[in-house]
Amino acid sequence: MISAFLKKIEDRKARIGVVGLGYVGLPLTIEFVKAGFNVLGLDIDDEKIVKLAKSETYIKHIPADRIKEINSTGRFAATSDFSLSSTCDAVIICVPTPLDHHREPDMSYIVSTAEALAPYVRKGQLFSLESTTYPGTTDEVLLPILERETGLKAGKDFFLAYSPEREDPNNKDFSTSTIPKVVGGFNDESLTAAKAMYETIICKMVPVSSAATAEATKLVENIFRSVNIALVNELKVVFTKMGIDVWEVIEAAKTKPFGYMPFYPGPGLGGHCIPIDPFYLTWKAREFDCPTRFIELAGEINTNMPYYVVQQTLEAMNKRGIVMNGSKILLVGLAYKKNVDDLRESPSFKLWTLLEEKGAIVDYHDPYCPEVPRLREYPKYLGKKSVPISTAGEYDLVLIATAHDSMDYKDLAKNAKLIVDTRNAIKDSPKTIKA
Repeated sequence: MISAFLKKIEDRKARIGVVGLGYVGLPLTIEFVKAGFNVLGLDIDDEKIVKLAKSETYIKHIPADRIKEINSTGRFAATSDFSLSSTCDAVIICVPTPLDHHREPDMSYIVSTAEALAPYVRKGQLFSLESTTYPGTTDEVLLPILERETGLKAGKDFFLAYSPEREDPNNKDFSTSTIPKVVGGFNDESLTAAKAMYETIICKMVPVSSAATAEATKLVENIFRSVNIALVNELKVVFTKMGIDVWEVIEAAKTKPFGYMPFYPGPGLGGHCIPIDPFYLTWKAREFDCPTRFIELAGEINTNMPYYVVQQTLEAMNKRGIVMNGSKILLVGLAYKKNVDDLRESPSFKLWTLLEEKGAIVDYHDPYCPEVPRLREYPKYLGKKSVPISTAGEYDLVLIATAHDSMDYKDLAKNAKLIVDTRNAIKDSPKTIKA
């Protein structure tokens, strides 16, 4: 079975299925088409299917020309019909893994995807999960569902692997193909199959001993960032009370050529990984009676940052005799980080909500997000539109939550009445308070 699969990969005769055509799945799709494979995209969002068929993009840093290019090859098609997964030799699953309202893993997307694929599993296929999750998900959740419908067995009748995504949207230094890829298999043959598939598009493979090890690797990467960001967020609060600029401290500290890596504070954590992944491990660790106090403390600090920013905003307004209730505030930046249109878990929406709860009238400006799409956590903002930055002077306060490079911050500092800056975007302005 393995030799036939490897032969198909080598000859580019294998058809690759990608489930979930978002920030992870679409770049993978493009790379596999470029490598000469026939690729089937699967997604439950029919709007994405229609846009792809028209060579239109819905992710700003992936230009429409790249969609047009893969369409022109005749080797790409997108559909919401999961029965067509039976035509694929390999199926890569790239679906969301959010937290529920109790901050526990929401496995519904993985489960529903597995259930949609299960009736069409056939011998010789490879299934690779890329969604960030807790150690054991591939073997404990995905495997039994895929085996249930047909009676086929993982490792014997089909291959099963886990390979965590390492996407960093709009990172100009690293792309899907240039980031080393970790992969773990259900058994040796599954690892061999997955490694062979991915190394056709990835610069370097990093095989590990099991799917659970690969799952744990992804969590460690993001917990590392979460803990260090929590540290500088806490230092920001402490140093602010001392009258010390944490940004100046970090710039000085990073001149040390060894033993230090700079992390930067902000208004909270955003993106699909860092605000969520640590809680996947803390949840799983309870099964083994292992406390994760360090990780949970970091999560608590980061989760509280929007409240700290709003309190700093309130104090800045009070000092100038401005009442929050009824005031007009312009929120600059909705995306979770600069230069992208990715709104997932963005702390800007928490800031928006908290300001409104205190009676403020809030508008936003973001050149990457002209209109708020449907969001699971914040449906009330659907359809809200970005206002021109030229109107900044009409607001009582401007709150910078995301500092896109395309913004003219000198001009903003000149026109705005009062600014609260969470990103150190504006230097040496008497109208600016850093928070």
